[in-house]
This record gives sequence, structure tokens and C-alpha cells, in this order.
Amino acid sequence: MVAPLTSDARVPAEDRSPPQTLVVAPDGPAQRLRRAVVATVEHRAQLLAAVALLAIVVGGTLTLAGAGTAGDRVWQVVVALLAAELAVEVVRTIVVGHHLGVDTIALIAMVGSLALGEELAGAVVGLMFSGGAALEDVASTRARRELTALIRRAPRTARVRVGDQISRVAIDQVLVGDVVLVGTGEVVPVDGSLLSAEAVIDTSTLTGEPLPITLSAGAGLVSGTANAGPPLEVQASRAAADSAYAALVALVEHAQSQRAPFVRMADRYAGFFLPFTLLTAGAAWIASDDPVRALAVVVVATPCPLILAAPIALVSGLSRAARVGVIVKGANAIETLGRARTVIFDKTGTLTVGTPAVRDVITREDFSERELLLLAASVDQVSAHVLGAALTRAAGDAGLTLIPPVDVREEPGQGIEGRVEGRHVLIGSRRFLRSAGVPEGELQEAMALSGHGSGEAHVLIGVDGHLAGVIVLADEPRPDAARIVERLHAEGIRNVALSSGDRRSVAERIGGLLGVDRVYAEQTPENKLEVVRTLQRQHDLAPVVMVGDGVNDAPALALADVGIAMGAAGATVTSETADAVITVDRIDRVADAVHAGRRAMFIARQSVLAGMGLSVVAMVVAATGHLPPVWGAVLQEGIDLAVIINALRALRG
Repeated sequence: MVAPLTSDARVPAEDRSPPQTLVVAPDGPAQRLRRAVVATVEHRAQLLAAVALLAIVVGGTLTLAGAGTAGDRVWQVVVALLAAELAVEVVRTIVVGHHLGVDTIALIAMVGSLALGEELAGAVVGLMFSGGAALEDVASTRARRELTALIRRAPRTARVRVGDQISRVAIDQVLVGDVVLVGTGEVVPVDGSLLSAEAVIDTSTLTGEPLPITLSAGAGLVSGTANAGPPLEVQASRAAADSAYAALVALVEHAQSQRAPFVRMADRYAGFFLPFTLLTAGAAWIASDDPVRALAVVVVATPCPLILAAPIALVSGLSRAARVGVIVKGANAIETLGRARTVIFDKTGTLTVGTPAVRDVITREDFSERELLLLAASVDQVSAHVLGAALTRAAGDAGLTLIPPVDVREEPGQGIEGRVEGRHVLIGSRRFLRSAGVPEGELQEAMALSGHGSGEAHVLIGVDGHLAGVIVLADEPRPDAARIVERLHAEGIRNVALSSGDRRSVAERIGGLLGVDRVYAEQTPENKLEVVRTLQRQHDLAPVVMVGDGVNDAPALALADVGIAMGAAGATVTSETADAVITVDRIDRVADAVHAGRRAMFIARQSVLAGMGLSVVAMVVAATGHLPPVWGAVLQEGIDLAVIINALRALRG
């Protein structure tokens, strides 16, 4: 029977600060004022857009009612207010960034409208700019929803059981070995092992898989997943600060803090577009002797498509990748994925399962495959060798019940022997069996039985002094790697390479099975760095993406234009140096990430080119006198809305 939830029943460890009781202070005037100020700052664009729209409506109403002068005054006030607000941003860009931003064009349009008595046009321009920023806020929120969902779900507290007492503690107070209670629907706060007999776990937030999975006692649980069944208990295997979910939240926060290259390019855009706009406006003024035409040109030249559409498309790409279990650290990496031409894969644990598996059981005439596997696995179950674990696993998959061996003797690196139900069983190399008395002629026959497949380990089995057969083991490709090369080629990747520290025969076998374009075998970490450098210097094969899962891959991941780490097991040196982390144990998510980058970049370029093309056409029309400033501002607002909606298409697969 578990005691009721308390705030002070926790038994503190010597190396732990005592749990703190959270006290909610009364909500006084100061707190309410502070929240109001914060909300105003966060929603400034929406507030300014609302002010501009209200002023347009009020001024229009006064004008229709015959009070045109009063209506003009209302428009003048709001234009002056919005121009002053915008002037602050322009000055900040000049002082901090040492260049003119694209906001300068909008500022010139608003000041010009006041000078030429086109107050309504100025108000519409103000609405256009503040409304565009408000639309960007809404669209960005929509685009980032998968990313922000990860942060919102991060648990702040955990319920820890000590004996029959349960207390709620801050998440950073959970230590290795603590028993944590997770209620129905709650997020698992720590990495650990399941103590309850069974659990139903929803992994959709991290992996994108919609169906929950059922786990048994002893299974590993990853923080960030959700309990979709009855309450469960998990024993923490690492501190919450070091958990897989904490690492993901840190990655997401890093991604959201970065500015997209398109945004930085937009800041430099005024360097050539502003002079072009002023020259066009000046030419229209000189040709017509009408300054209003110049104002109309400036009004429709405001480059909102580049300011708004491209960043939204790239952020949508980030969110799209997160939906399928790939956390990309920033829009810069998404853009590079969209331009990548080479993808290099590490082999072991990345393209392959990472552990050897039984491929074939070849017997002599006196033994069946099941009998030979049973004898070998029964002896090898007491060995710590990786091949022994593979034999034991294969026997379990075949439904065999292992027999405890006796008189076991192991020679590390060579073989193991023991007795199973009175039979003397030898498992190991040719030299090991020869030293135990197995005839040389039978050992030579073993090579004929098993062949010489590349990348395979041949384990010889002897029974009662004679060769009984050969078990062939190999590290096989991941099931989800079967179509990875085909998919990457379809996305426009020209070169899919495999880089491995294994001997050439092993690497080439896996590369041949998967159809990669190049194989780099017997690679040290330094060799992998040189491979990345060499490919980066080849214009037709750069940018270069590197995919790996081991610490030895970290230098190459850091050097590559985009490093992708297999981070399903949690935070590692590899995931810390990478630009993207795959949170689910599936290598085909690399193709999904490349697709997200390709689609985001395509839509970003499409939105920019279409939006800017329409703006240039509108500038020509305005220069000829067929587009008054007011209608030019309305048209530009329509262009902004269209390109923002188009940019959000990057969220879809």
C-alpha cells in the first residue's frame, strides 16, 4: 500500500539537497502589471496592427461622414506612431548590424506618404508592415509546433518513492537509482528500466510512430515518452539533467535561438534593392513630374516576401523533421540539408545492426541444424564473447531451451569447450579445435563447407573429437536501411558513401548489399576526417552530410557540413557535436531529414521568387501611374499573405 502523496515524505540522501516545497505567492498588482508588460512586448506586432486597422476604419468613417480633415489627422497620427516605431528598428540595425535593413524601404514609404499628403496610403503601409510581422508570428508559431511541443512536455517535477512514501521533487533532484512513479498520461521524466510488470508506452512525440508499444519488466524506458497505460514505476539509470529528453530539449532550444541564413540575407538585401527601388522611383518622378508615382513605387517595393516567407518555410522544415524523429539544431542545417550532394554513413551500428547474428548453420551428416545450434549455444551461454551472445540469441529465436554446461573452459580469443548431457562440445577457431584433437582433414573440410564469404565470422563446432559443423555469423544491414540509398538518390543526393573502420571485405559486402556509390574501408577517425575534407573540396559533391553513432565519429560529424547522430540511446559526445540527432532507432530517418530540407528550400525559393517577381511587376505598373499608393499597399499586403500561406506548405510531407 502506497502512502498518499506528500511534499515532505521524501527521505533525503546525503548528497542531495532536501526537496523544496513550491509556494505560490498571491497574485498582486506588481505581478499582474509585469505579466501585462511581457504580454505586450511579446504581441507588439499584433497590437500595432490592431492600432493601424482601427485608425484606418475610424479615419475612413470620419471621411465618409464629411469630416475629412479629422480623418486625415487620425491617419497622420497612426502613421507617425508606426514610423517612429519602425525608425527605432532601422537605427538599431544600423548601429548593431552596420548596414541598412529591408525595413528602410517601408520607413521611406511611410515618411513619404506624410510628406505628400497620402496619409491613407501611409496607414495602409503601416498596417501592411505590422500586419506582416503579426502574420509571421502566427505562422512561425504554427511552423514550430512540433518543436515547442517537445519543450512544453518537459517535466518540471517527478514523484519519487522511498519505501512506502512518495514525494514530489524538482526534476533535477532525481538521482541514479531512484524509483519514479509515472501516472497515466504523464511524461516519463527520466531514462531508466521498468520495474512494473508491464507498461504501455506512447512514443509518438519522439518517434512519430502513432501506435503505443507494450513493454515488460526490465525493459528500458526513454524520458520524453508518455505512459499510455496504468501507473508504472521506473528506476532511474541516469540523472534527469543527463537524460535523453533533456538533451533533446537543449537541442530544440538551440534550434529556436538560431537565425536562418535567409534572414541574414534579408538584412543584406537592402544593400542592392534599396538603391534599385530609389532609382526606379526617381525615374518615375522625373518622367511624370509627379512625386506620388515615386511614392507608389516605394510602397509596392517593400520586400516582405523575403523577410517573412523564407524563414517560415525553413522553420516549417525544422518542425517537419521533428515530427518524424529528427531534431535539427537550426535552420542553417535545414538549408544545408536542402543543398547536400553527398551523404557518408558509418557502418557498424549505423547502417548495420551493430551486433553479429547467425546467418547460416552448416552441419555434417550426423547432426541437424537445431541440434548443432543447441549444443553450441548451451556451452556459449556462459561466455562473455559477443559471438556467444549471438549464438544464444539465435537459439532463443529458434525456440530452443538451453542446457546448463559443465566442465567449461574458455581460451579468450580462441574458443570455449564444455560438456552438455555428456557430450564434449568445442566451439571456436580452427587452431582451437586442432589443439583439442579434431583431425586436420575434417578442419580443412570445414572451409569447403562454409565457403569464404566476406565480412563473415566462421565458428567451428566439434563434438566428441570430430567436426560437427560450422556456424556462420555476420553483422547484417538494418532492415530499414534496404532502400536508404534509393531514397537518397531520389532526393538528388549524387554520392552515397560508406566509411568504416572494418577491413575492406566486410565494408564492401555491406556496401554491395545496400548499393552505395563508394566504400571507404579500414578508416581511422583521422582518415574519416580526410574523406570529409576531400569531398568538401569537390564542388559537385558538396555540401557533405556525415551520419554516425560512435564517439569515433564525432570529429567527422563536427567537420561535415551537416553531422547527423544516431542518438536514440540518449546524449553522447556524438549527438553533442552533431547538427541533427535522430531520436528513434531508424536509419531511414536520414532520408526523411534530407526530404524535409529539400522541400523547405524549394518552397522558400518559390515563395521568394514569386513574391519578389510580383513586387517588381507592381513597381513597373506603379511607375507608369496605373497603381495609386493606397491600392499598391493593399496589393502588397495580398502578396505577403499569399507567400506566407505558401511557405507553410513545408509542414506537409
